[in-house]
Amino acid sequence: MIGLFPRSPQEQRTATELAARWGPDAMLVDGGPGPALRRLWSSLDVVVLFLPVGAAVRLIAPLLRDERTDPEVVCVDERFAVTVSGGAQAVAPQIAEVLGRVPVLTTGAAVSPLDELVDHLSATVDGDLAGCARSVADEEHVRLVNPHGFPLPALPENVSAHCDEPEWTVVVDDRRPTGELGERTVRLIPPTLVVGVGAVRGVSRTAVTGLMSRLDREHGLDPRAIRAFATAESKADERGILDAVQDLGFWHSADAEELPLRLYPAAELAEVEVPNPSAEVLRETGTASVAEAAALRAAGELAAAGSDSATSGKPLGRDDIAGDSAIELVVPKLVADGVTVAAARVRPRGRVTVVGLGPGPADLRTPRAEAELRRAAAVIGSARDLGQVRDLLHPGARTEVVDSAEAGARAAAAHARDGHATALVGAGDAAAEHAAVRAEPGCAALTVATIPGIPAPTTP
Repeated sequence: MIGLFPRSPQEQRTATELAARWGPDAMLVDGGPGPALRRLWSSLDVVVLFLPVGAAVRLIAPLLRDERTDPEVVCVDERFAVTVSGGAQAVAPQIAEVLGRVPVLTTGAAVSPLDELVDHLSATVDGDLAGCARSVADEEHVRLVNPHGFPLPALPENVSAHCDEPEWTVVVDDRRPTGELGERTVRLIPPTLVVGVGAVRGVSRTAVTGLMSRLDREHGLDPRAIRAFATAESKADERGILDAVQDLGFWHSADAEELPLRLYPAAELAEVEVPNPSAEVLRETGTASVAEAAALRAAGELAAAGSDSATSGKPLGRDDIAGDSAIELVVPKLVADGVTVAAARVRPRGRVTVVGLGPGPADLRTPRAEAELRRAAAVIGSARDLGQVRDLLHPGARTEVVDSAEAGARAAAAHARDGHATALVGAGDAAAEHAAVRAEPGCAALTVATIPGIPAPTTP
């Protein structure tokens, strides 16, 4: 079905001329295009707008979901017929032929779900992502390997962990593969690792980089997964450490950017429980560990920054870090040539976002709420609330209808624990729903965020 949205009498005449060309597949829509377009969007194959391109982009942006299912959108003015999105129907040349306009066709690859996945994970890519993306677009089977259980956004149905004969394989991991990978394998390497480092005075850059290389060579940690380095404040001017951190950032970080070096007072590091404390280090520095303690301290800080249970900037104590299931020491202290190195991982956390819908009308939803709903892999809510947002959801997203706030919290927590980026939608008290999710058993390791809805207007 082709929808034409004229506004003025002149545009009405032009739209009628086009509708006559297309016959019963075309319909003229009266009135302002906004409300009608939102109502008809999911039933249209082509949208013809008599608007400037900028105005059209602002109008359709909240409605776009997936290039495979969204209608083609064409803008028509006195000179041009411009393809704004889509293009499979090749309508712009047809309009140009009928009306004597100049067709403008926008070309180029659409954003792939794999590009969105890379962005979601802030991952480094190893392999032919474009080739794999073409396979996804052609609806060929692609296996997804996610051993750490990263919560993922909605993906097409042909991208699955359960795939016997895949054309491609996508691996999400911060570790090097243990065996040979085929040509049709793409690795996504999320930044999960924090490397703690300590050293004697005057240590060389070569000694530091040499020991750090063992994290990769002997323990299989991909250096592209390093998110930050950490050490004691007393090492802030240690040239060998500073130069090594700069070198590793240049060779392994995205865009050759220098990775951060986090510094902590000895008193804070002394509060971190470690497996390999040293009495000698304690006498010299005031803390029984530098490398292990700094790695765990920084990892705990980064994990807390991604959770609603963050400690509001206060130092994390022994109990905070020892009991934090979101971090783990993956390589205990290594020692060589006056250097100590250890690595901690910020473990992926299941995520629930409580999305407030506000008073109800689509034009009163916040842009952040709509963005969260578009990328959610699982969406939970009442039948009424899900009906209000169904046009925003990714075609691969799971939905679950619940009949109470308690059932919604329980279902959302279950989906998040299973590794899905989950949205719990409702028009009620978002803070209460947030608390209900947080109260669910086993939710201590989940990240629970809230996007409040716009308050309903009050009658004076």
